[in-house]
Amino acid sequence: MIATMIARYLASMIMGYLLGSIPFGLILARKMANIDVREWGSGKVGATNVMRSAGTKVALLSGLLDILKGAAAVLLAGLIIGKTYVPIGSFGFGPLLGQVLAGIAAVAGHNWSIFLQFRGGSGVATFFGGWLALFPMVAILGGEILFLGAASTLFVSLGSIAGVVGTYAIVIPLTIVSGLPIEYLLYAFIGMGMIIYTHRYNIVRLFNGKERKLGEKAERNPVTAANKGHR
Repeated sequence: MIATMIARYLASMIMGYLLGSIPFGLILARKMANIDVREWGSGKVGATNVMRSAGTKVALLSGLLDILKGAAAVLLAGLIIGKTYVPIGSFGFGPLLGQVLAGIAAVAGHNWSIFLQFRGGSGVATFFGGWLALFPMVAILGGEILFLGAASTLFVSLGSIAGVVGTYAIVIPLTIVSGLPIEYLLYAFIGMGMIIYTHRYNIVRLFNGKERKLGEKAERNPVTAANKGHR
């Protein structure tokens, strides 16, 4: 039974990673704006760089699809694992853990896509997509923090960091006081860590006063254009 559960967990994580790896921002920008977003701005394929390089319409669509792939990874993992539950001591291995692992894998796939030589985006939309499938209220509250942070400062990166940190801060008391499953805390913590890591250069630019503000257009980046085939 344990071996079967581990196999289902692995299948869910692989499926989640491959779903997360689909670079919708790159695909849509090529189809709708005839540009390679990796050659512009930060070189990332997430909605923010897509907006700066290919326009708002493309960014909204790619952001929506990035959200959906996080939600889909969680939901499909539930179907793969089913209702199987394996108790081991005081802890149990059930479908929720598998869904959380699949959601984490989807964020990892978006950030380090196998289709882009392990480059990608920042994982924010996919992270909140996972929350929509796991616990929609947390997704809404964390999304509000992100929106307010970005709108008030005009820094999407700062809003994104505030959103994921705020989400983790929300889940902690819900876990302690309200008995929210510990698996949710795991998702919030690991997801937060991955997203902060992908924003490490943004953090440096924020401290140096060089971070791009919301609405600023991306410039063609000769470095990313020249190196994209070597990533």
